[in-house]
Amino acid sequence: MDLGLAGKVAIVTGSSRGLGLGAAHALIGEGAHVLICARGEEALKTAAAALQKAAASGARVAYAVGDLSTEAGAKTIVDAAVRELGGIDVVVNNVGVAKGADLESTTDADWQEAFDQTLFPAVRVSRLAVPHIRKRGGGAIVVVSSIFGRESGGRMTYNAVKAAEISLTKSLAQQLAKDKIRVVSVAPGSIMFEGGSWWKRQQSDPQGIADFVKRELPFGRFGTPEEVGAAIAFLASPKASWVSGTTVVVDGCQSRMF
Repeated sequence: MDLGLAGKVAIVTGSSRGLGLGAAHALIGEGAHVLICARGEEALKTAAAALQKAAASGARVAYAVGDLSTEAGAKTIVDAAVRELGGIDVVVNNVGVAKGADLESTTDADWQEAFDQTLFPAVRVSRLAVPHIRKRGGGAIVVVSSIFGRESGGRMTYNAVKAAEISLTKSLAQQLAKDKIRVVSVAPGSIMFEGGSWWKRQQSDPQGIADFVKRELPFGRFGTPEEVGAAIAFLASPKASWVSGTTVVVDGCQSRMF
């Protein structure tokens, strides 16, 4: 299926590996020009080279180094997309982190970092990108949240920031519909990729992870970045023209919520 993304310009944050890189591969495979970004330049160079090899004819890759926990970093990324690729049609907000444990041992600094590294990057990049998307006649913003923004699971701080992202999605969708900008949240379940949190746990406790898979994952395996990326590309495309303000779960039936 041609998703109608050829020639569109997409920013994908947190995209040197994992879910962000999976989304970037899906978008560039559809002919979109993609700007990837992260804090480490070497990983970005490697990712950009791989993406360019996989790109559909005419699709271009650019990358920019920036810390999205700061407003200056967000501006660097948005400005780079406009400068290098000519505008913005799609934003995929994928940056996220959460630390801490239970209530008493989780400090204010842990809470602040969770919001600075997850919710606020989505706010900042979206805010800066919207005027450019509006100029192009509309587009899409995809927020990568989690099934644990919809139900209990994972770290307490992670639950909170992912729930906030889902709430943000609905608010932005209602605000931006008049500008023909759709906003959708994607809620992945447990995804495995080299260097990711589940991969690290599998290296340190293979039996524990095998038990987790048997107990929690109905298909008997983890999801992949490519599977989430395919959903993101569809939702960012004109083919999803009547999908906005909702959360699409991509979890292989892991979650319990209706």
